[in-house]
Amino acid sequence: MATNIGMMDSAYFVGRSEILAWINSTLHLNLSKVEEACTGAVQCQLMDAVHPGMVPMHKVNFDAKNEYEMIQNHKVLQDVFNKLKITKHIEVNKLIKGRPLDNLEFMQWMKRYCDSVNGGLIHNYNPAERREACKDVKELRKKSAPSQTSTKSSASVLKPFPHNGRRTDGPHASMPSQFTKVARPSSSGGPSVYPEPEHTVFEQQITELKLTVDSLEKERDFYFAKLRDIEILCQTPDIEKLPVVEAIKRILYSADGDGSLLADAQAMISQHQHQVEALGDSQKRKCIVNADVDAVASNISSPKQRFSEASDVHCSE
Repeated sequence: MATNIGMMDSAYFVGRSEILAWINSTLHLNLSKVEEACTGAVQCQLMDAVHPGMVPMHKVNFDAKNEYEMIQNHKVLQDVFNKLKITKHIEVNKLIKGRPLDNLEFMQWMKRYCDSVNGGLIHNYNPAERREACKDVKELRKKSAPSQTSTKSSASVLKPFPHNGRRTDGPHASMPSQFTKVARPSSSGGPSVYPEPEHTVFEQQITELKLTVDSLEKERDFYFAKLRDIEILCQTPDIEKLPVVEAIKRILYSADGDGSLLADAQAMISQHQHQVEALGDSQKRKCIVNADVDAVASNISSPKQRFSEASDVHCSE
């Protein structure tokens, strides 16, 4: 059973649609966005499904709208993690903001964990019955069944309101009433002039764009942190004057995207390497010459040394 998985694990490549289908089929819900699970209630019931009786469902608020209510749900979830000795850290401050990417990653982890418990099989679990024990299930009941009142309310808003309840005749009959309200596209759940299928497609496209932006921002921050670490390392006094470090800093601090920078940096390193090799060859030749000189000097004796050697031979005779 894996509680900690790396960012390159296959669990984090599961798509948003598959995650939503899994949540809705497991808990008999009708969520349309992953970020709707930011309240923490869905995660609590998923843990209740794979570990029956472990989650105090009477403390879970499915109708949480305020951040403090969402935080309470995540505290319940964290307590369950602690009881099960799950070391996964819940980033509550990010999740309750409703950002699509953060909630998607956490739900991907939840799916991987739930699939690792009993092979992902859930027996004799009634999610609707378990939700009856929650604090408030009014909003949940609305989510469990598709709403059919939005088109009716939109049509009623568009009807003109006759003055004093009398029928308007004459040339003024074709003029729009000053009390007529025009429906405008709304992202807050109000009446919309778009057909429902088209509205759903737009919402999916917006969600995909948000996920793309969040992913790009995360990738940007990751590589910026790496470049900053490299910059700090290059500023170390012991190595900052080395040619390879100078070449790296030249690339880091370049103001334009000139493609010749890399070639120039490689040329700097190659030039230094050739200088080192030339210096090494010179030192080798110097050592060889010195050795030859010492050998010749040892074989050639001075007149004084020859006279001393001859005296030593005569005395020995």
